[in-house]
Amino acid sequence: MSDDELMEETNPENEDTPNAGANRGGLTPEASRLYRVYKTVAAMLEKRGYMVPREIRTMSADAFTQKFGEKPTRQSLTILVEKADDESNQLFVFFPIDEKVGVKPIKELTDKMKEETVSNAILVLREDITAFAKQAVQEMSDSFRIEHFKEAELLVDITEHNLVPEHQVLSKNEKEELLKRYRLKETQLPRIQPNDPVARYYGMKRGQVVKIIRPSETAGRYVTYRICM
Repeated sequence: MSDDELMEETNPENEDTPNAGANRGGLTPEASRLYRVYKTVAAMLEKRGYMVPREIRTMSADAFTQKFGEKPTRQSLTILVEKADDESNQLFVFFPIDEKVGVKPIKELTDKMKEETVSNAILVLREDITAFAKQAVQEMSDSFRIEHFKEAELLVDITEHNLVPEHQVLSKNEKEELLKRYRLKETQLPRIQPNDPVARYYGMKRGQVVKIIRPSETAGRYVTYRICM
């Protein structure tokens, strides 16, 4: 099953159907789209170990409208969270206005990050990011870690799909214990690519190990490990 197939199968709701707004508390198609993305982002942050306020995690369509209005501005959707086990580890989620984000918006957002002393960010893109902007992000990677997702990739939570097994990213200590227990070297572990949809969802960095738990008819569950390389 390809990544494109996974994204396609997990996006069953068509925004252009007459009842699309009704399915989301009477939201307009654009507001409904943003609401779905916002909810997926909140779930993704929580699964990464960030403290997401309850009002965001449990937000209904009506509450979304009350907070952001019938025509939400993308700037108002900005989120700032911190890790549960490290308050200094903060992350911004930005929703840039431009359909194709260029270098100038990237510079403006990194200036804000610098002001707030935040080094991590996720950009939720309407469409895409320009080649020059990608290069700028890469050049700033020593100071800032900036991930980017297209809205279409966040309309649903891919980790909730019935074909996606449970994933748990190991801490450094858990990784060391794993390698020691099985007398393994990193190079002996199966790999997961950094651009794998699930690796991106969890924000995995090179060298991190993920535990994958699949149901098994004989053993109850089947556990494997993969290293991001």
